Amino acid sequence: MTRILIGANTVETKAEVAENWGTPQLIEDAVRHGEGVLAKDGPLVVETGKHTGRSAKDKFIVQDAETADTIWWGKTNVPMTPDHFAALKADFFAHLAQRPRLYRQQLFGGSQPEHRVAVQVVTEFAWHSQFIRTLLCRPTAAELAAFAAEYSIIDLPSFRADPAKHGTRTETVVAVNFAEKLILIGGTQYAGEMKKSVFGILNYLLPVDGVMPMHCSANIGPKGDTAVFFGLSGTGKTTLSADASRTLIGDDEHGWSDTAVFNFEGGCYAKMIRLSPEAEPEIFATTKRFGTVLENVVIDPVTRELDFDDNSLAENSRGSYPIDYIPNTSDHNMGPVPKTVIMLTADAYGVLPPIAKLTPDQAMYHFLSGYTARVAGTEIGVTEPEATFSTCFGAPFMPRHPSVYGNLLKERIAKGGVQCWLVNTGWTGGMATMDGIKRMPIKATRALLNAALDGSLNDAEFRKDPNFGFMVPVAVPGIDSALLDPREAWADKAAYDRTAQVLVGQFIDNFAQFADHVDEGVRQAAPQAAVAA
Repeated sequence: MTRILIGANTVETKAEVAENWGTPQLIEDAVRHGEGVLAKDGPLVVETGKHTGRSAKDKFIVQDAETADTIWWGKTNVPMTPDHFAALKADFFAHLAQRPRLYRQQLFGGSQPEHRVAVQVVTEFAWHSQFIRTLLCRPTAAELAAFAAEYSIIDLPSFRADPAKHGTRTETVVAVNFAEKLILIGGTQYAGEMKKSVFGILNYLLPVDGVMPMHCSANIGPKGDTAVFFGLSGTGKTTLSADASRTLIGDDEHGWSDTAVFNFEGGCYAKMIRLSPEAEPEIFATTKRFGTVLENVVIDPVTRELDFDDNSLAENSRGSYPIDYIPNTSDHNMGPVPKTVIMLTADAYGVLPPIAKLTPDQAMYHFLSGYTARVAGTEIGVTEPEATFSTCFGAPFMPRHPSVYGNLLKERIAKGGVQCWLVNTGWTGGMATMDGIKRMPIKATRALLNAALDGSLNDAEFRKDPNFGFMVPVAVPGIDSALLDPREAWADKAAYDRTAQVLVGQFIDNFAQFADHVDEGVRQAAPQAAVAA
């Protein structure tokens, strides 16, 4: 029997535990046990079954003396009783003891040594072990010799929770116990649950030390100027930060300390659906590397060719790869404190301009709002986009009240004289559901971003948006001016005005929950419906 120390618990298992295996061993084992297949050019291709994304409604936080007054309880942070967690843990450990194979990785969440957390991850899939050792920060040999785990994650896709016994919603569970420093993940093969659990840990711990945790990508310009890119899934965080002319710090999760922006991770987790070598050459190149893991990407069983346009397995197909698979990455996954903050949104209403300059108050307003919009998809009878407000551009991963993170951001913006921009990567000329309406051209988005990052956009002429009050450039070299004014891009101006007022109303309604937690300047940064002539 093998003993595994998990916090204050010792679990005996009949399995031999693969300790800190590297990429070749893990991928060999994954193929040997039928977890995935190798594609033509080397990546491992796996399927995650019915869970092709996070199970947000199946995540719980244990409500006890540690968390009762520190967690922002509600739809996002749902409580679990200590008794239910105790029953779940007992059954989890019993299930763990019977697994035929187990893999353990000892890793760090966070690249800045004084602000990182030591995490051990035990899982039953070799490819999950490969995923997490790619996505987190790997210790040096010396650090590994002295490694002492502060938190433990147990990841058992074959486990099935019992709602009556464990207080869960379904057979799937992600249970977080901050007092015991233990996270239990069961009933899902989606590997992203593990990395987001570490993000949640850091989002809980770092604000106490005055460090701003962020759901963002980050890169560094030639002059040492750091930019961070906030945005929800599908808005372009990974794509826009993977710029060959700038040094990549990371694509998803970072901390902003007094001295640095530091990556929480050692790898990237990019969307693969409709990936093309023309639009995203750096990311596309990773799909031809051994060590990359592709989730739910369709593969020809004979030729082993990949089809990134086929969404029959998932719209949320993903690829995980080491950060150094992207050219020009930071040696230490860190950079100077930011000069620029970019907030990305994919506005499917076609209302927002492609770029707008924000004051610090407006930046906090839009950060707390965390707006994007999605096309309703295949639902019968749904003909309009769907607004999504995810506070701090990452509500599912924010255990504390959003005002904690919002005030940290506002303080750091003011302290560093940071320039803030709102960038719309969504649709222009109409709502996304209208015939012939297309997304913002990525070349135009990149050109506007480059102008914002190099400072040349500050010299442009600006107008005040009548609905949102932020400043919008009137003309930018190389950019069609019609693109800069979304109202002019609509054939039916009255329809634009009606749609804009709908979106403004949704912003105002959503922000009501934060109004008592912010100062008057932030409340005044709210949008106003345009007055009809």
